[in-house]
Amino acid sequence: MPDTPSAPFGVYLHVPFCSSRCGYCDFNTYTPGELGSSASPESYLDALEKELELAAARREAAGDRRQAETIFIGGGTPSMLGAAGLGRVLKAIANTTGIAAGAEVTTESNPESTSPEFFEGLREAGYTRISLGMQSASSAVLRVLERAHTPGRAFDAAREALAAGFDHVNLDMIYGTPTERDEDVRLTLEKVLETGVDHVSAYSLIVEDGTRMARKVRKGELPAPQEDVYADRYWMIDAALTEAGFGWYEVSNWARIGGECRHNLGYWRDGDWWGAGPGAHSHLGTTRFFNVKHPATYAKILGEGALPIKETEELGAAERHEEKVMLGLRLREGLAMSELDEREQHVARRFEGLGMLAITGGGAGRVALTDSGRLLADGIIADILFDEA
Repeated sequence: MPDTPSAPFGVYLHVPFCSSRCGYCDFNTYTPGELGSSASPESYLDALEKELELAAARREAAGDRRQAETIFIGGGTPSMLGAAGLGRVLKAIANTTGIAAGAEVTTESNPESTSPEFFEGLREAGYTRISLGMQSASSAVLRVLERAHTPGRAFDAAREALAAGFDHVNLDMIYGTPTERDEDVRLTLEKVLETGVDHVSAYSLIVEDGTRMARKVRKGELPAPQEDVYADRYWMIDAALTEAGFGWYEVSNWARIGGECRHNLGYWRDGDWWGAGPGAHSHLGTTRFFNVKHPATYAKILGEGALPIKETEELGAAERHEEKVMLGLRLREGLAMSELDEREQHVARRFEGLGMLAITGGGAGRVALTDSGRLLADGIIADILFDEA
């Protein structure tokens, strides 16, 4: 039997339920009206436990005995399961995959479905980190995003999580929403910093095809987001967080020292993970696969004793290389220059000359984004990988 792989291993669990659908969202989520009687949180939890059992058996048969060093419960709205449901999820992971000592255990939460008692229950269950969907402190911006929570609730929830004993709390922010003003961003940052959280994620709004927001933009009911506005807002966020003692460690993520999300670092550093739940993606060595999306189909397949995998892909050396460069160069720490071939190193040096990349230690050193290169990261990475010049 093969030795246990040495790469870090995490578990991601997707919770596909939301009480309502935000206008900008294209995630694999379902409201009660969309599901009807075809699936429920209870049937989901039953199926999830079965998937975790089958996943552990499959990994064991392949000689993979790694316990989860990080766990991330995302969605959707995991907090709709309540502290008891999320505790059941964690117990299922412990009884199948196993949870390593000192593991980071995160759940996303919608501020409106949390309370002091909810956070206390999560602490008792073994969770170590909370990520809250805030998006903005502006009621006008939240209306455009069609977010269900009131502007101040996210900040109260962050304080409640900290009071319950969580050392690591993240607030998610979206910037560049149509009609958003500089004052909205400044207010949001002030409120974030008042809470005392140690992590902030800030993402530019992407208007995804098929969403209500995309239809409104297409009809002229909302203005399209502007790239120059994105850039201005990004630097506003970076300046405020840097001044408050945060440091960027990935293009869209800032943390105080020790507050970095270890689970997401596992993705960016080319680690392995098993993704459980409807539509969840997994990566194990050279294999990538993902589950069927609909909760009812997911539960039906598991009820028949099979893993609900929809598609599997074996990654060749070229695909593995592309992923490593795409993800690693988004990190402040960058990549070893030795990860790049001769042509790619030539392109990297060209960007170094433009002040967008920093190369330290020559061919045996590292290559990383400069501040000037951060907002152009995707284009720089594409050129390094695919530019034939």
